[in-house]
Amino acid sequence: MIDREKMASPRPDFYRRGWKSLNGAWKFAFDDENIGIREGWQNGHAYEREITVPFCYQSRKSGIGETEGHPCLWYEREFTWEEQAEDARLWLNFGAVDYEAVVWINGRWAGGHRGGHTPFSVEMTPFVSRTDKTARVTVMCRDSYDTAQPRGKQHWNIETDRCWYTATSGIWQNVWMEITGPRRMEHVRLIPLPDQGEVRVKISFAEPDACGEVRWKLKFEGGEIGTGVVAVKGKRPEFIIAVRQEDPIDNTVHLWSPEKPVLYDLELEYLEGASACDRVETYFGMRTIEVKENHVLLNHFPLYQRLVLDQGYWPDSLMTPPDGEAFLKDLEMVRAMGFNGVRKHQKIEDPVFLYLADHMGILVWEEMPSNYEFCREGMGALLHEYGEVIARDCNHPCIITWVPFNESWGIRNVLFDQEQQHFAETFYHYTKALDPYRLVSTNDGWEAVKADFVGIHDYESDGEVLAEKFRDMEALMGWTAVGKMVLSEGRSYGGEPVFLSEFGGIAMEDGKTESWGYNEKAAGPEAFAERLSKLTGAVNRIGGLAGFCYTQLTDVEQETNGLLYADRTPKMEVDRIAACMTGEDGGGR
Repeated sequence: MIDREKMASPRPDFYRRGWKSLNGAWKFAFDDENIGIREGWQNGHAYEREITVPFCYQSRKSGIGETEGHPCLWYEREFTWEEQAEDARLWLNFGAVDYEAVVWINGRWAGGHRGGHTPFSVEMTPFVSRTDKTARVTVMCRDSYDTAQPRGKQHWNIETDRCWYTATSGIWQNVWMEITGPRRMEHVRLIPLPDQGEVRVKISFAEPDACGEVRWKLKFEGGEIGTGVVAVKGKRPEFIIAVRQEDPIDNTVHLWSPEKPVLYDLELEYLEGASACDRVETYFGMRTIEVKENHVLLNHFPLYQRLVLDQGYWPDSLMTPPDGEAFLKDLEMVRAMGFNGVRKHQKIEDPVFLYLADHMGILVWEEMPSNYEFCREGMGALLHEYGEVIARDCNHPCIITWVPFNESWGIRNVLFDQEQQHFAETFYHYTKALDPYRLVSTNDGWEAVKADFVGIHDYESDGEVLAEKFRDMEALMGWTAVGKMVLSEGRSYGGEPVFLSEFGGIAMEDGKTESWGYNEKAAGPEAFAERLSKLTGAVNRIGGLAGFCYTQLTDVEQETNGLLYADRTPKMEVDRIAACMTGEDGGGR
């Protein structure tokens, strides 16, 4: 069941009570001349502008709405907090800042981060007074249009075109404060093992000398089903919790699936002696995902995936949802339109989205935002940030597939260039080392390298022509579907599952020359519906596919091939869309 209190928090999957939101009005300035550091703006500056955090300055919701490039940004805000224990520690948390951030507390350097899609924290304790309980936070952000920088669908020029959109600079996810005891659980990794009836718990502390005990409490559907105390020592302790089934006859755990997204709640409290140091509320789903021959199996049973491409943009707020209900409305629409999952395209989404997908039973492919230049700097930046992505999101049962690369972006010569092939396959092995419990589509779309399955993109408008291409899988794997080789040179097909992981892209005539979809625009709603029915009908009749991903959920700026307009209004009746996606409409026959 969705907990509205947790849904309103920045990390419902890693929840601490008593957090304080720092969203809202911040002082703001552009620093195009890059003089802020030299002049010491962190020690005081006459800010003339204001911005609404967490919206980027390019968005209208920020209160600024300027799309010109500004490579250096400054933010500042003062805030206070409530009484805390003498040994308490104060933490300032950022959900995501694009691309580099430096943080000062009361004019003193407190930390920083590089990477536009992943969270970071800085400790405030050494820089604030415990008497007045006031802090002045200053943040400097740098965001260039460097194509070596992981940027996803953000255009590297000011003017947008094709399938690249308005850039996002600076703070674009939640900012909040937390108070812990003298020691903090920095990260908790949960590894559900349904076949063994247990979950492995790995805790990372902020410091290396933890020596105390963890008290855990396991709940299912609100009822307590287990408690325990574990002595822990060192920076990264781990232990196992048995997940007991109350039914002695069935003797199985409750399994998570799209049809029944059941979750176990886990409370973890760390203590040293009589001192409570930190307490976190989290959860996990007991499920397995694997490949056997040419099938994907969820909980050891075949899974057919009906996904929709979801880019997560809104007209007034860009990559940040306009309000707390936006994700819920999107996922309710996904389900109503007959899909059982989303491919979150070129974006690392807010944790609230994944929390809702976990609770609603929506499968997720999580895709790393691409950079667009193969160089030493780009390789390092991509690899580093990708590791942070997996660390943040590896506990979500909804995520079943990681996608490091899309359509050879950033590795344009991977078809024949062995350096780029080695780099791409590094991500496959790196992913499996970090998270061997999910699937990997290493370079989704074409020119595949080592992966758990083959994902093919094909925007053929004629459904029967599309179906004919996939009639002989062996022949298709050795050649091309869309003018790009399906496999990179030196790679061979080993009978892995095959996904049609992008297709469709139908746009409706709107009288605008700058808007586009794949192939000719449909003349109106009925023409749109007829084309959709014929195309999805043919895809649903293709034997041997492990699933598909329809492009796309919503219109995004000039790309108007969504099933919904950008304001989330459906372009045809939702039940008709669902019938197309599930094949219940007969495929236009």
